[in-house]
Amino acid sequence: MQTRRDTRRRLYRGGVTMKKEKIKPIPKYIVARIKKADAQNNVCLPGRTRFYSYLTKNDGELVKVTVAVKTRYKQWLYKQVAVHGLNSDICYVKDMVFHYIAGYSVGWFEQGAQTAPRWYESTEWDYSDDKYFDPFAPIVNRECLDKFPKYKYSAVNLYKGVDVLKYIRFYEKYPQIEYLMKAGLDGYAFSKQILQEIGKNKRFIKWLMKNRAELIKDEYYVDVIMRSFRTGKPLADVQAYRKYRMKLSKETALKELRTLFKNDLEKFVLYLRKQETNPYSYRDYLHACQYLGLNMTEDKNRYPHDFKRWHDIRIDEYNTAKAMKDAEERKALYEKFAAVASKYLGLEYDKKSVYMAIIAQNPSDLIREGELLHHCVGRMGYDQKFAREESLIFFIRTKEQPDVPFVTIEYSPKQKRVLQCYGDNDTKPDDGVIEFVNKKWLPYANRKIKQLAA
Repeated sequence: MQTRRDTRRRLYRGGVTMKKEKIKPIPKYIVARIKKADAQNNVCLPGRTRFYSYLTKNDGELVKVTVAVKTRYKQWLYKQVAVHGLNSDICYVKDMVFHYIAGYSVGWFEQGAQTAPRWYESTEWDYSDDKYFDPFAPIVNRECLDKFPKYKYSAVNLYKGVDVLKYIRFYEKYPQIEYLMKAGLDGYAFSKQILQEIGKNKRFIKWLMKNRAELIKDEYYVDVIMRSFRTGKPLADVQAYRKYRMKLSKETALKELRTLFKNDLEKFVLYLRKQETNPYSYRDYLHACQYLGLNMTEDKNRYPHDFKRWHDIRIDEYNTAKAMKDAEERKALYEKFAAVASKYLGLEYDKKSVYMAIIAQNPSDLIREGELLHHCVGRMGYDQKFAREESLIFFIRTKEQPDVPFVTIEYSPKQKRVLQCYGDNDTKPDDGVIEFVNKKWLPYANRKIKQLAA
């Protein structure tokens, strides 16, 4: 919980600091602007406390005043609760406290909205560290910055966030932030690493301009940007390497790939990108090769020229070999598969949506799904995993065409999460399908799993 300091010491960021006695009441025009903004705010509930802010001067220093707003019995209440200065290490605060779970609370005794003052309410301003008591509060008078000529070329007018003081502090330390803002690279404006590099390396500035369109279009990690610049490798390749490196390092299901490619991971990631495939398809290919006894240290097996072609060849060879071995086990598998499908039938979903989720009923369903959608759900042992209840296969269909394969889901009842979700040719489904799976079906399925466990 954040509380005001009871010590009387003062802290300074610079040679100027705001003065408590110079905190003035809210100007009438500011009150009118806040009231107008609050009337247009349909996000917060009327009974909840909302926050807005305005810029002004305090003994020559640029300060941001935070105003709390509340509606009670159709009465619109407002009050100053915090003042933060550009050059001050302290902030002034009154009638406000922060709980790490509940967030900011404001007392309204002085306004007649409660019968007794809260323990944190006071008639006097107190102070705390500047980093505290700064809730999200839209600024209603950004034109106040025009009164500070030294920020004329700071490009602060292009900054869309609410933490204007933070922006100006960055500008004073890193004037090159102006360059990023005017270049449309505002997403990287608060990266000290990028700002420092701009300040000392003209070649980096040229590189930013060369890659400006791509940096604006897609969001890249700062370390990806720096590595791409220093190595000359494409941004997308470096980002992909980072993404897959993280995925391979964390996901247990990809442990084999992590071991196999520990010495040439970057080469492997670039191979996946070039072949337009994913680690899960390669994992299936690897399992097939291992079952067939192929030497995976040889590049012809490790990096086949046409992955999709050789993936299908090895999968077919695997299926043939496995079928010869498992012919006697198929009957038992079908019976077990049907029993599991019956057990988890309640996870099917066909409620308010254009989509529906149905569970596979037998291994033949997986084969048909895989053949029509050109992926390997009908192969690679997914039927075995289903029968063992390690993972379940659900088919996403449109209600208009419930019998037409559309999207396939691999779901773990133990982990209660979706392991894979792919459409035709292992493509990622559109946002509507993803939202249906994650927001509607998955919560429903997990509730059913809990009921089964009970």
